Amino acid sequence: MALPPFLSAVITWLRAGYPEGVPEHDYLPLFALLSRRLPDADVAALADELADVGDPASAQAIRAAIATATRAEPLDADVARVSSRLAAAGWPLARPDHLDHD
Repeated sequence: MALPPFLSAVITWLRAGYPEGVPEHDYLPLFALLSRRLPDADVAALADELADVGDPASAQAIRAAIATATRAEPLDADVARVSSRLAAAGWPLARPDHLDHD
């Protein structure tokens, strides 16, 4: 199933920020960050998209990070590191609610 344009843009930003793929140690802060900015259904769709192109171990790690992100907060330094990396790739972290979600 194709992602809506807004979620496709998020995937593009993620791939620009992590051209070699998201390292496992960044899954938790990444999904915590996404969970602060997007509805749960959108975060799940993004995780599915990332998991579809990765290996089964990565897919499992992504799903585990989402589950953990809903139970525990990552370190602020980790979220800041991920935020900075994505901002360098053009993700407007400070104003995501001003984007078109269609």
